[in-house]
Amino acid sequence: MANSLRDFFTRSANLVAPELLGAVLTHDGVSVRLTEVEAYLGVDDAASHCARGLTRSNAAMFGPPGRMYVYHSYGIHKAGNIVCHPEGGSGGILLRAGEIIAGQTKAADRRGPVPHHRLASGPGNLGKALGLEISDNSQPVTFEQGDFQLQLPTTQPHIAIGPRIGITKNADSPLRFWIPGEPTVSRKR
Repeated sequence: MANSLRDFFTRSANLVAPELLGAVLTHDGVSVRLTEVEAYLGVDDAASHCARGLTRSNAAMFGPPGRMYVYHSYGIHKAGNIVCHPEGGSGGILLRAGEIIAGQTKAADRRGPVPHHRLASGPGNLGKALGLEISDNSQPVTFEQGDFQLQLPTTQPHIAIGPRIGITKNADSPLRFWIPGEPTVSRKR
């Protein structure tokens, strides 16, 4: 394991993304075990927010690895990525879905009356369950103390790989990773 999360995330997003499956991310009283993520590979990936170059809104994706990139999704939801790229690059890992394992009441209050397995299913729902706000953009992800704490899995779960969903550009790239059979994983429409 890397000495720090910054070291862990100083690799290409497609290499790190599958290693996040089964990891637990805790923020604002809610812990979610990640069951689905997508890699976005920076300026050379047409689907990445980085593809159009550095802007004020996507600056976190060009910044230090191991930080959150929080943005508005569909104008109302907040979605979260963990910035992940080699030095001098850009990119990140979209947090698509997870299972709430602590703070269920708080997550349910934020999400409303939905079944437990849907509380953090989909990037906007996961963001809402975690209480993500735009002010969380660029906040560090840590192993121990901080607003965003990440506990990596002790054993790697079985992983499925396929094309990303919910996008139109570079959609066929096999950059979506999920734990098969998990009821929290996004349903393909």
